[in-house]
Amino acid sequence: MSAEATMESGKKETLGFQTEVKHLLHLMVHSLYSNKEIFLRELISNGSDAADKLRFEAIKDSSLYGDDSELKIDVSFDKEARTVTVSDNGIGMSRQEVIEHIGTIAKSGTKQFLESLTGDQAKDSKLIGQFGVGFYSAFIVADKVSLTTRKAGADADQAVRWESDGQGEFSLEPVQKDSRGTDITLHLKEGEDEFLESYRLKNIIHKYSDHISIPIRMLSEPIPPTEEEKKEGKEPEEPQWETVNQASALWTRPKNEISDEEYNEFYKHVAHDFEDPMDRTHNRVEGKYEYTSLLYIPNRAPFDLWDRDRRGGIKLYVKRVFIMDDAEHLLPNYLRFVRGVIDSNDLPLNVSREILQQNKVIDSIRTASVKKILGLLENLAEKDPEKYQHFWKEFGRVLKEGPGEDFANKERIAGLLRFSSTHEDKEEQDVSLKQYIERMKPEQDTIYYVTADSFPAAKNSPHLEIFRKKGSEVLLLADRVDEWLVSSLTEFDGKKIENVTKGELDLGKLEDEEEKASKEKIDESYKSVIEQIKTCLGDKVKDVRTTHRLTSSPACLVADSHDMSANLERILKSAGQNVPGSAPIFEINPEHPLLQRLKAETDDERFNDLTYVLFDQALLAEGGQLEDPATFVKRMNELLLKIGA
Repeated sequence: MSAEATMESGKKETLGFQTEVKHLLHLMVHSLYSNKEIFLRELISNGSDAADKLRFEAIKDSSLYGDDSELKIDVSFDKEARTVTVSDNGIGMSRQEVIEHIGTIAKSGTKQFLESLTGDQAKDSKLIGQFGVGFYSAFIVADKVSLTTRKAGADADQAVRWESDGQGEFSLEPVQKDSRGTDITLHLKEGEDEFLESYRLKNIIHKYSDHISIPIRMLSEPIPPTEEEKKEGKEPEEPQWETVNQASALWTRPKNEISDEEYNEFYKHVAHDFEDPMDRTHNRVEGKYEYTSLLYIPNRAPFDLWDRDRRGGIKLYVKRVFIMDDAEHLLPNYLRFVRGVIDSNDLPLNVSREILQQNKVIDSIRTASVKKILGLLENLAEKDPEKYQHFWKEFGRVLKEGPGEDFANKERIAGLLRFSSTHEDKEEQDVSLKQYIERMKPEQDTIYYVTADSFPAAKNSPHLEIFRKKGSEVLLLADRVDEWLVSSLTEFDGKKIENVTKGELDLGKLEDEEEKASKEKIDESYKSVIEQIKTCLGDKVKDVRTTHRLTSSPACLVADSHDMSANLERILKSAGQNVPGSAPIFEINPEHPLLQRLKAETDDERFNDLTYVLFDQALLAEGGQLEDPATFVKRMNELLLKIGA
């Protein structure tokens, strides 16, 4: 039975988990067992989020608090029943919300994420940590979990109880609950008795959840009466609820009072990550606008980094009151991997997404936050290149979106970019534009690059032949985002950035006068051949000319200066866009034996066959597809037979 099935009033119903949930539960229990104490961190974090959401909703409707406005999370245990219970008085859930948030995983990319798991426990635990396990972590230590919840504003008889052993099914039934919020009770597995000790639970709360801004409470240990008090007939004092954590917003505390461990645990809470962050920046700004920002660079890319519908990772607070947890207007899209909080003193508490779109306070915070993040990355690149290279491997392709999105910071972003190049011919992207310029020949005034749909295709492109001969470095761009990048990044540090597969190549001072004179002489001798090739190929080509680019290949295709590159055209077509194709320019290498053979050919049919073969070869060499592969093969076979004869 699916989770969408309806439940008759007053009846208990058993439903099936979504397939992905069953898979995730199984993998998680086995992969994360070595770090099983994190279940408490995850459940407390969820309780904190529920409290934040109630605070926000209560801005518009204070009646949601009822007579219980002190938000808190209570952790308790029962040694006899072998249970641990985490309770919050936050927003609570309706029956449908329970099904949506617990019976299913409503994240795009879930299937791909599960397919990426390897079976290696160490690797999988990191991947699962990126995915964010939240509530499901309870099954690491429990063989049965019971959740009772009542939505804020709902009547006591509208509560719902969810129960499961994590094996594939869960039950739902309506129950009575006197207070709003959620109670999660874990029935511990055999061997998990350590979590039935007060000191152990308190240690976990101090370790992982000290920064949570609402009180996390536990019952105090009962103090037995002294012998004298016993004689007086004094009863043991009843345990009292006491706050275990600091219960203050971490970002509001002075930096020198916060340890690295506290910073890291707060990151894990706010980012739902299992690993420590790579770096952070914590700033308090006072002046025209007052706000505090605590922003982190994760150590690893989340599985859904390329989901364009995914919301941002910045939580917005106003005067320490949570407003929203996906404030995409606070940072541009190319910095969507950043996690953290921003707390403003100047925004209204009833701020909406519409207000965020056009707001001077937000604009100021966004501008300053971008500068802080870029400064953090610049510092990392300069002082710890190895660590920055790890960052680039995880987030580099996202950062390449920057120059097209953020004109004001284009030069700074460009300085952070890394590329493969012909300098070492390796796929690892570790060449900066600054390094490229430092290695440029004295007579060179242009940064050259080639784009292709794979690194081998870029590395072996025939368009690079003249540059390899002259020892000039060329950047090798093979990421799909690179075409978007170079369309907006046309120069850096006063140097033009030029595609070697477009336009009439001008080598400038790299080409001496003797080479230019020799080319002009060859051009004159090939005039009639060029005209004959043009007649043969017709509208397949925009023009035919001799080449500067080639030294060992017979021919290549070039896009005109203002036309779309062939690689970009292929990318857009593969994305389903209707792209008006433009005919390429066919460049021939007169020094190649096949062109000399073509020039000497007197039979028109053989001339045309060889011309078509050369054209199709050039198309294949630049990553294109043949319109008529069978005819190409037939022509090749016939030419081979003639040569053999």
